[in-house]
Amino acid sequence: MKKILIGTHNKGKFTEIAYLISKKYKKISPIALKIRSPKETGKTFISNSKLKARYFSRFVNYPVISDDSGLCIKSLKNKPGIYSARLAKKKGSFFNAMIFILKKLKNKRDRAATFNCSLSFKFPNKKIVSVEGKIKGQISKKIIGKNGFGYDPIFIPNNYSKTFGQMTKYKKIKMDHRFIAFQKLNKKIKIL
Repeated sequence: MKKILIGTHNKGKFTEIAYLISKKYKKISPIALKIRSPKETGKTFISNSKLKARYFSRFVNYPVISDDSGLCIKSLKNKPGIYSARLAKKKGSFFNAMIFILKKLKNKRDRAATFNCSLSFKFPNKKIVSVEGKIKGQISKKIIGKNGFGYDPIFIPNNYSKTFGQMTKYKKIKMDHRFIAFQKLNKKIKIL
């Protein structure tokens, strides 16, 4: 069976990416190989996902796919953006980070937001292929839903009335920013 390393320590991201990749691949986690995360020094989602793909590919002799994603809120100058996970770490949890965001938006009319995802794929000894997927939506007035992970319970995609946190796992996986990026990647490399 072919192997692929999914370069993330985030269990939610790992599950989503693993679900999208063909069953002919055995999906390996860096946690199982005791590989730590690299420092994210990039200034964009793409530069961080490339950095992770390059880093993780040093440890294995099979393909690596890595993700950098986050929530960009228009009226907060597109923050937390690439710092989405770091904000949650700083606040102690994603739940606390969501409360912090909702407080910041309390008196703001514009609640437009975009979930961004960059996926990077690297074959051993080959160039990295990177793509970006985005889904636009609104930030809800409160935290709603127990499904998903990260900021899913405060993000309502456009043309929907439910947050990602209220949707079933499979509905969300087949429409979110990661899915959009994955489809683009699949068109480029046609093996996943």
